[in-house]
Parts: sequence; structure tokens; C-alpha cells
Amino acid sequence: MTPKARVHAALRRQPVDRVPIFMWFHPDTNERLAQILDIPPSAVGEALGNDVRQVWVGNNYAMEGIVHRRDGETHSDAWGITWVKEGPFNQVLHSPLAGADQSQTDAYRFPFEAIPRLVSLLDPLRRFAGEWFIGCDISPCLFELLCRIRGMEQSIEDLALLPDVTSQLLERAADFEIALAEAACATMPLDWLWTGDDVAGQECLIMSPRQWRSMIKPHLARIVNVGLQHHLPVAYHCCGAMRDIIPDLIEIGITVLNPIQHNCAGMEHSALKRDFGSAMSFMGGVDTIELLPHGKPDEVFRVTRELLDAMTSDGGGYILAASHTIPPETPPENIFAMYAAAGVSREEIQDRSAALRVARTAEHGNLRLPHAQ
Repeated sequence: MTPKARVHAALRRQPVDRVPIFMWFHPDTNERLAQILDIPPSAVGEALGNDVRQVWVGNNYAMEGIVHRRDGETHSDAWGITWVKEGPFNQVLHSPLAGADQSQTDAYRFPFEAIPRLVSLLDPLRRFAGEWFIGCDISPCLFELLCRIRGMEQSIEDLALLPDVTSQLLERAADFEIALAEAACATMPLDWLWTGDDVAGQECLIMSPRQWRSMIKPHLARIVNVGLQHHLPVAYHCCGAMRDIIPDLIEIGITVLNPIQHNCAGMEHSALKRDFGSAMSFMGGVDTIELLPHGKPDEVFRVTRELLDAMTSDGGGYILAASHTIPPETPPENIFAMYAAAGVSREEIQDRSAALRVARTAEHGNLRLPHAQ
């Protein structure tokens, strides 16, 4: 099966040759795998057997798509947020509406003028659209985006103290996300629209479910409707304990839920499959906090197999993925064990890597890859 056919079949709960896979690697993890396999970093996903090719066109591009090499390096994005590399990831250094009064908040403008440039980030995927499953990530969409623009503590306070200001910002954020999604869907044939909004902690939602339903859900429904109008599955990413709102996500048309952090309250994967698997597909669940960085390869293989058995109990409706970006401290053998549990052997990965090297040599001549020193 082609990657595109494999993912679509799994989402429809039709027979597949193996479970589809979509992994995120921290840039350092990706670089190490590229060195092991002697291929360019851009080819790691293909060599390992990932089925989804996706790019960020929303604010997550500013957080994850711009990679700095040294701690302390910074950049600013179209939303006016300043980022700094601290440890493995970029962190918000300055929020444009931090400490702003209502007049300053009212004057803030979402970057509609940047939409053509943001959507152009999809262009490198165009040549893969025939064989691979193509995704466009417009997240974060609503409250998480406000946390970056306003500051997390201030945004949480605003929910209680300034609900009208928050509601107005959420409406304007949704208007921007809708315009971004419409432009992306018009730019190239997508296989799904990826949305997201981290609104939960380890034990519960950041806000009450009632407040989420009144303030967030209507705007999220408007964004999701763009994908539905284009006849696309719509995926939703939310870390943490967000079980309380899963029925609401199903109601507004979300068809894929990620990342399934089973160590958070109410997020045990087999229970989610039992209770919601007939109405929703799932993606994620491989622990990146303890299992992948600290487990042994045989443990990673066993736990991944158990996850696969539970999440495909109805014949499909699942994409294998980790619960977060695979961190740099993860032993490569654990990554290969996870893929082996999905039916992708180390030998198959090595064969694909060799084919990629041959193709690269034919395209560029007999040149030594710059990273393979």
C-alpha cells in the first residue's frame, strides 16, 4: 500500500498491510538518526516508514519549525511573539500583549498579511502529494495561541476576570485561523486539516468544561467546519487530561485525536478506544517521558505491541505516534524497537536508507553527505 492509501484505510477501519505511522523527532534526534542511517536529515521520516508528511503553517512553525543551534538565540514571528532557545525547545521570551490594557488589546491585529507566506510553507510537500498522506497544521488555534500572545498566567486570569476581552480575542483568533485554513485548503490537495489547542494539565482542563464549551467550542467548531466543507478528516491535538471534552470534539466533527498521554488522568488508551473508538480515530500514546528515553528495547517493543493491539481492536482507527516529540536523550535502539513493533524492521529501514543514498547519488553525483563525517 502507498502511505496515502494506508492512512486513509486505517481511518476508515479498512484492512491495511501495517499500522500507519507518524512520528515527530526533535531536530537533535533527527540528526542522530540521519548519521546512523547515513542519509540527509530530511529523509529520516521516509527511511523509517512514516506515512504522513505534514508542515506547520500556523504559530507552531515559529515554535518548532525554526531551529536554533545555541541556547539564547532568538527570533520574532508574525504574531509579534519573541522566542528564545532554552534547552531542547524554543520558549516564549516576550508576548506582545503581556501587561496590555484593553485599548492595547483591542488594537492588536492578527497577521492576515502573513497568510500567503505561511501557506507557502506547504510548497515542499507538493511533489509528495500523489503517494504520501499530506497534512497541514494550523495550530495552535485558540486559547493556546492567546497564551503565547498574552502570556499564560494572564490568559488564565483573563478567563475569570476579563471574560469579555477573552471572548473577543478568541473570536478574532478564530477568524484568522479560518482564513489560514481556507488559504491552505485552496493551495494544494490535503488529506487532513490539523488543528489543536492545549487546554489541559496533567489532572484536568485548565478551565472548567462548562467554560470551555461556552468560550472555546463555538469558535473551534467554526475552524473545524473549514476542513469538513473541504471533505477532509480533521485532526485535533491537545496534551494532557482532556477526556471531559472528547464528546464535544466528536460532536463538532473532529475525527482524529492526538497525542493520547496515557499518564494523565482519564487518558488510559484502551478506555478511550472502548468509549469513543466507534466515533473517532486516535494517534499517539507511546510515552516520551519514561518509556522511550529510559526503557529497554524489549520493553519498548512489548508496550508498543500492547498499545497497537488495544487501539486497533476494531480493525483500525489508529495511527502509531509518540505522545510528544521524541527527545534527544532517546536511545536509537528504542526508536527502532518501536518501529519493529509496528512491523517495520531495522533491515527494512536500512534497505530504504540505501535506496535513498543511491537516489541522492544519481541526482547530485558521487558526493559525500555533509553530515556523514
